Amino acid sequence: MATRLGLGLPQNRQYDLGRDVPDVARTAENIGYESLWVYERALFPEPATQGLYGIEGLPWPDSYRGVAEPLVTLTLAAAATERARLGSSVLIAPLHVPFQLAKSLAALDSASGGRVLAGFGTGWSHDEYAAASVRPFEERGQALDELIEVCRAVWGPDPVSYDGHLTKIASAAVGPKPARPIPILLAAGSKKAQRRLVDHADGWLPVGMGAEALAAQWRGLQELAAERGRTEPILTALRTNARYQAKGYDGADRAPFRGSVDQIVEDLAAHAEVGLDEILIDLQGSTRDAEELKEVAAEVYEKARAAGI
Repeated sequence: MATRLGLGLPQNRQYDLGRDVPDVARTAENIGYESLWVYERALFPEPATQGLYGIEGLPWPDSYRGVAEPLVTLTLAAAATERARLGSSVLIAPLHVPFQLAKSLAALDSASGGRVLAGFGTGWSHDEYAAASVRPFEERGQALDELIEVCRAVWGPDPVSYDGHLTKIASAAVGPKPARPIPILLAAGSKKAQRRLVDHADGWLPVGMGAEALAAQWRGLQELAAERGRTEPILTALRTNARYQAKGYDGADRAPFRGSVDQIVEDLAAHAEVGLDEILIDLQGSTRDAEELKEVAAEVYEKARAAGI
């Protein structure tokens, strides 16, 4: 079976949110993309108090200035499409009040006819945690655990009740309900996070870091699932942050998903052989505007399918 292909929606500041998101979403669905994806970046600290991903000295990319709110973006895409699934890779779950996020995702799933994929992560920016003021950074793991439990409760049958650290729901009707059980996928890089995934989530959201490294992580996750007695299959959707460059990249040290369309498709083919369900291609950081994004996305899709992906 061919790998499903998804496309990252235009959230960065060079795009017009109200015009470009529906346009790109509709075009992507017509091209053949089976899913549309968002990511979350709540703010851009100036000056930066910590490096990108928490790595000292690593600068934040300029594309992180003014990233559109992910659920608003998905809602615009939902209204403009009929079939494409609507995913987050990822929502930084502890930045959100669990009950409100669970209700928002349920409403979006209900309105879209059961198309939401809820991808969660814990993030790394201390500034974002301070601004959101829901839970301190040190409690991010516990916050994600509670969020997952609250979502399952709110999305389940009424009456809903839950007694957690942050969330207290006395017996209540909570609607609307999702059109179907919303799959929860986790980024899950560390061993502890992978145990959370195996025990409590439906799927995995890795990032394209090279086909060999991805294959090794996937084998490790499957072994962990077997050790912990999981019988349900793990859904998988690989995120690729592509850096399109029309002329291509000549260096022998070319990073994955950097370069021309042909080079990006070559990397897609290598990663597809790992056997994951879906690959989402985020091109928005390296295209000038929505027109170029649509053109490159169409060429990538056409060449990927021609290559048997």
